[in-house]
Parts: sequence; structure tokens; C-alpha cells
Amino acid sequence: MGLAKRYKAVKKSLQFLSRNPRHPSLSTHEFTTLQGPNREKVFEAYAEQSTPAAYRIFWYYGPKENQITIIAITPHP
Repeated sequence: MGLAKRYKAVKKSLQFLSRNPRHPSLSTHEFTTLQGPNREKVFEAYAEQSTPAAYRIFWYYGPKENQITIIAITPHP
């Protein structure tokens, strides 16, 4: 997949994430091996699917109400 397509997929996923972190296309789920700086639950959302090294977005709720913090946007190992 080309870089422009990946950028577009990540951008679209961030838009979904900002409106609804549980949007079905994100397949959001808790990522139990990582915690936020204050022991917040961290979640993984899919920016791409069915793609080698598909990009994932790692995030948690906070620090303020109705806010999320992106920890990383990275290819799946």
C-alpha cells in the first residue's frame, strides 16, 4: 500500500475516533499490555485491516473529560 493511501486511511480513522471511539470500522479494543501515564486503560483502533503491517492507533481517555490522547500510530508488528 502506498504512503498516500496509508495517510488517507489513518486520517479517516482519526476522524471516526474523534466522533465515536467505538465506531465499528475501528474495531476498538483494550490493549492490556500497555497503560497510560496514570494507569489509564489503553485502547487499540484499526486504521487499516487485511493489509500487511496494517496501521494501528493506540490511545486512552483523558486527561480531560470528553478527550482522548493518542499514544502512537504505528504499523502492526
